[in-house]
Amino acid sequence: MAYKDSSAYDNNLFFEQYMKRRHREESPNIIIEKPALLELIGDVNDQVILDLGCGDASLGIEFIKSNCRSYTGIDGSKNMYQKALQNLYGTVGEVFLTSMLDYTYPRNSFDIVTSQLAIHYIEDIHKLFEKVYETLKVDGRFIFSVQHPILTSSVESMTTNGKRTNWLVDHYFYSGKRVEPWIGEQVIKFHRTIEEYFVTLQKSGFVIEGLKEATPVKENFKRIEEYERRMRIPLFLLFSCRKPSH
Repeated sequence: MAYKDSSAYDNNLFFEQYMKRRHREESPNIIIEKPALLELIGDVNDQVILDLGCGDASLGIEFIKSNCRSYTGIDGSKNMYQKALQNLYGTVGEVFLTSMLDYTYPRNSFDIVTSQLAIHYIEDIHKLFEKVYETLKVDGRFIFSVQHPILTSSVESMTTNGKRTNWLVDHYFYSGKRVEPWIGEQVIKFHRTIEEYFVTLQKSGFVIEGLKEATPVKENFKRIEEYERRMRIPLFLLFSCRKPSH
């Protein structure tokens, strides 16, 4: 069985293994993707923030510590939702158990909408981007990360045991569904080219202000071997967009 959207995280064994991987000291999410995302987001003081696919809301805790006005997370996994509830208890944060496409987006409500490595699970990103556009205030910003299209193009490299020393890029211009082996299960992701992300954002009304491929920062690594390995191929793609005032 291949898991769609966030349903894999409600497999308890998968969830436990994922959380260990996600929060390990040299997780690329922590030392490569997160610094790039936070750099694009910048100052969150007094900002009203929506986090799509918030997971355990660890990003939200950082925003709250940085004095955001409010934080709203949404996630479709019951396990993630429960973990986020625990992490946000007693704060200005709240979390809802719902998918990105099913969430009722209030119009003109948020200063920042963000998403960390979750949008590549969504099939209809044009519909999602339109909803995000409507829920942002004028001059509001949409900053998100996805798995890099070089990786999502072909899942063949994911079947290699141990640490990979090379990567296969294939069928790059064929957008659509990919079934990827991950943590002992099969998960469904949707591959898109960089151009497709860019054009879909533009068609949804956004002005794209920044793009990053999360170049590894040497100082963030404890082992030079790991830094050099991560310099070989991009793992992440990030966009910073704005809803214009027209």
